[in-house]
Amino acid sequence: MIEPTTTAQYCYNHPNRETLLRCNRCERPICTECAVLTPTGYRCKECVRGLQKNYDTARWIDYPAAILIAGVLSYLGGGLASIMGFFTIFIAPVAGVIIAEAVRWAVKRRRSRWLYRAATIAAAAGGVGLPLASLITMLVGGGFGIWQLVWGAAYAILVTSTVFYRLTGIQIR
Repeated sequence: MIEPTTTAQYCYNHPNRETLLRCNRCERPICTECAVLTPTGYRCKECVRGLQKNYDTARWIDYPAAILIAGVLSYLGGGLASIMGFFTIFIAPVAGVIIAEAVRWAVKRRRSRWLYRAATIAAAAGGVGLPLASLITMLVGGGFGIWQLVWGAAYAILVTSTVFYRLTGIQIR
């Protein structure tokens, strides 16, 4: 009986790690840390990065639309959050999902790294509007309390992170 002879393969990024896995695009050996699972199999991070550049499909009109929608919806959600107090920690992630899906619908699912960043910045700016107004009112001597500022800031942080992660999807570092 003839035994199959296989030579040991090592990850191209980590030469001390033996592996049996290969990128299904470039055929380089990769370890489990370097492998990215795609719908068509495992690929190395370089191949995935190269393919993601092909999918920037946003048009110029998508940027103002995304900024306007994310900013306005985030501001409106911030108004609701300032009334709800503690429940802001539950409302903000839901508002972030609604904002992200509204942006996706408005831009007809076209994608771009800068489009998602613009929408995230607009959501942050809209979310900070009411806490900033509360802070100014507090400093001038108005009737707003510190809790309104705290819950507004919590809303801004939670909605911004939710919009960012919902729109960007997979991140390869």
